[in-house]
Amino acid sequence: MKALFAFLFLFTIVFGQFLTAQNEDFNLDESCTCIVAGEKATTDGSVITSHTCDGNYRTWLNVIPAATHKKDEVVEIYKGGMHTETPWDTRGLEKRGEIPQVKETYAFLNTAYPCLNEKQLAIGESTISGRKEMKSDKGIFLIENLEAIVLQRCTTAREAINLMGELVKEYGYCDAGECLCIADKKEVWIFEIFGPGEDEIGAVWAAQRIPDDHVGVCANISRIGELDLKNKDYYMASDNVYDLAKEMGFWDGEEPFKFWKAYSGAKPFQIREYFILSSVAPSLNLQYDADELPFSVKPDEKISVRDVMALLRSTFEGTEWDMTQNLKMLDRNKDSKGNIYYDTIVSPYANPWMRGEMMSTYNYQNEDAVKFNRTCAVAWCSYSFVAQLRDDLPDEFGGVAWFAFDNPGQSPRIPIFCGTMSLPESFNYSGQFDFNSKSAHWQYRQANRLATVKYGEGRELIEPALMEYETKAFDEIAFVQEHASKLLKEDQKSHKSGDPTHLCKDYLTQYTADFYGMTAQRWLELRDEFWTKFRFSF
Repeated sequence: MKALFAFLFLFTIVFGQFLTAQNEDFNLDESCTCIVAGEKATTDGSVITSHTCDGNYRTWLNVIPAATHKKDEVVEIYKGGMHTETPWDTRGLEKRGEIPQVKETYAFLNTAYPCLNEKQLAIGESTISGRKEMKSDKGIFLIENLEAIVLQRCTTAREAINLMGELVKEYGYCDAGECLCIADKKEVWIFEIFGPGEDEIGAVWAAQRIPDDHVGVCANISRIGELDLKNKDYYMASDNVYDLAKEMGFWDGEEPFKFWKAYSGAKPFQIREYFILSSVAPSLNLQYDADELPFSVKPDEKISVRDVMALLRSTFEGTEWDMTQNLKMLDRNKDSKGNIYYDTIVSPYANPWMRGEMMSTYNYQNEDAVKFNRTCAVAWCSYSFVAQLRDDLPDEFGGVAWFAFDNPGQSPRIPIFCGTMSLPESFNYSGQFDFNSKSAHWQYRQANRLATVKYGEGRELIEPALMEYETKAFDEIAFVQEHASKLLKEDQKSHKSGDPTHLCKDYLTQYTADFYGMTAQRWLELRDEFWTKFRFSF
């Protein structure tokens, strides 16, 4: 994407020393980045949403199948599922309540924050914290509970927003401030929700649609500003959105109402929002010292799914905010005649994901050698996905979550289709507890961590491997869709004859498993290469 590369130069000039914190008690280590795009903003007409789940959350995932339920069934709502080791681990779960079940539910991809259903409804998540006064412990719903419910019951973003609004009004919301980036085959919305105030049942929320030719981002800060609730095609909100702000003293009723200002109380963007929006639309010359950035932007050039993947890998390399830029050393070399000469280079031991102790060590030797900047890709990422949704293709393979375990800057992406019926056994084991060779997460994490031991050399192996499999996936996707389409027609014929088959879904399920198997094996081979290559580098 030409605009992205052009922006890297502009970024070093314009950005300035304006980094700010959101709330003093909000830990940026436990945070997420979401990029969204409307169908007219993308190169192939896809609607895109995404999510980097940055923090110590479970990394097991499975597919919850579609089901038919009895009349008197209920759905039990639990807290504590974000830190379990397996799908059958019930330790630490706390039942918060229950709601009536519906007759039929859709299959969905059950990540820590549930993300995609069989009807091409997809959700990215980003915690936006907000004012402490809004938090209530009286309700039953956490944000991940709401995501699971709407993925089982809804086919569009609008349906999902309305259902969540109904559920929290009746049963209450007990989580921190949250943003959901909800997309379907036609449009994408930003939904932000806060508690109703201490000891209250309910919630306050607003939703704003991203224009079809725009790109948007949420990275742990409320982004919704003024609301035009008469324009129902672009705005929705809870019926208490204005009154509660007055009651809590967050809005005087006189100045223009801004949702982010009332309920978050923080500047509505930081470095990631600025970097991403400026990357796709450098012609806007956005300023980091502005009071606000646009809610969304029209990209200078249409973006692709791979462009979104690249943005989520960003560590600001080559800009003034590259955390490795000052970590220099003299590199000893010989010319063709055997004469020794020295080059000044960035140390091969420098990497953009250094922990605080390492940065403190460098800064003790040379004050301000490293200044922490919150990059898009981080080593503490549990998992990430880019959801691609296509209205011109059948749901079974029109929707795909391009999923990666661990650091999005180092891990390959595995295509999980709406029609993928099950996942490999190793996906059942989280990578956040003890080392577990059964865990798919650890099959990637080992190489990723070893690569950072001497990252200047480690990246020369891991980045080409990452791009090799990304290119392979996108080179093959047209064939996958064509073959799946043929199998789907056979399934439709067999269904009419009364002897139904699932050839299309079986094929997609196997493709997901095979692609995972190839990449996992390569990353284990990389692990062994790094042990050999860096055996004297510790």
